[in-house]
Amino acid sequence: MSLYAWSTSRSLSTSNAGTNQTVKLAWATALILLLSLPMWAGGSHKRHSNAPTAADPGYVFALATANRFLHAWQMGDLETGMVLLSDQVRHSQDPEKFEQFFSGDPDRAFEITRGQGNRIIVVDTGKNDWVVDKLP
Repeated sequence: MSLYAWSTSRSLSTSNAGTNQTVKLAWATALILLLSLPMWAGGSHKRHSNAPTAADPGYVFALATANRFLHAWQMGDLETGMVLLSDQVRHSQDPEKFEQFFSGDPDRAFEITRGQGNRIIVVDTGKNDWVVDKLP
């Protein structure tokens, strides 16, 4: 009986070992595929933005002020534009120059870029209150 048990045991063991090994191999393959799926999905299709990030949190506020001021200029809105000017600029210029600056061609447009074209200077007057301190 002992020989028979060994023999049966051995044949079942060999059969189960092959099946167990196949199942383990299948699980390992499935696990590797599942774990590598995120790398395949993100791999070469990821696009990194080349746009510079603002290191200074005030940059966004300054940019928003420049945008509002230039929009007022584009629309010929003298009142809104004057509110966005610093006291220094308002007192140093002739009021007629402001009217002339804000009046003009109705089809004018602007584009905000770094370091090109006419420049306006925007300064922080405190507590993220930004104003235009120099006109083009």
